[in-house]
Amino acid sequence: MTDALGWRKKFGVLAPSTNTIVEPDFHTMAVPGVTSHMSRIHVRDQDLSSDEKMVRLLEQLNNEILFAVDRVMTAGVNYLVMGMSAETFWDGLEGNKAFVKWLEDYSGLKLASGAMACQAALEAFKLNKIAVITPYQAIADQMVTRFFHDIGVEVVRLQGLRCPTAISIAEVSESTLRQHLQKIDGDDIEAIVQVGTNLSMLRLADEAERWLGKPVIAINAATWWYALRQNDIKDRVYGCGRLLREF
Repeated sequence: MTDALGWRKKFGVLAPSTNTIVEPDFHTMAVPGVTSHMSRIHVRDQDLSSDEKMVRLLEQLNNEILFAVDRVMTAGVNYLVMGMSAETFWDGLEGNKAFVKWLEDYSGLKLASGAMACQAALEAFKLNKIAVITPYQAIADQMVTRFFHDIGVEVVRLQGLRCPTAISIAEVSESTLRQHLQKIDGDDIEAIVQVGTNLSMLRLADEAERWLGKPVIAINAATWWYALRQNDIKDRVYGCGRLLREF
């Protein structure tokens, strides 16, 4: 039997319980026959105000994530999508591979990670000099830079917003993000990449590509695009950036 709405694919999305952006973003980018089903990873302490506390939050997520996998599997999903990005960049390219293998081996399903999606997006555009914007503390910014270095991409500039809590990431305004995009832009970069799935950049990235004249890759757009294309779903989505519109 085929699901009435998810007749092409049912994506199980794993996201921190504090995340209020990735779910509506994925719904915004919905295509016919593909449904996304959120499974929240319990965050008991959302403090991100230091490197140590950010590491502690990621440890919480590691301890809880398999419970979220178990819950969403009961919906009969046939593909997993990471609705968080920091952990997928941790320990660089090899760390991402190990993380993905862990969840794929446990679930028996393929999985899209934000780090893999960014790599695929930059390969699609054929770009390797970027600026990056994150909501993270310094330790996570180092991990993001390490991942891009591992795949041969130079991070020319990085702006970490140092958001103090997991929820506060979603409270960063478009006006603030616009200022940061203009600050980190320059003739020495070919694209801007935004990471942090609870940072609202989907609409702004699409607009910014027009006034910056270069790709602005929002992590939620990249992850959704990657998940679709890995499942041989070629639908174009408009209003969410060049990646979903052109590739």
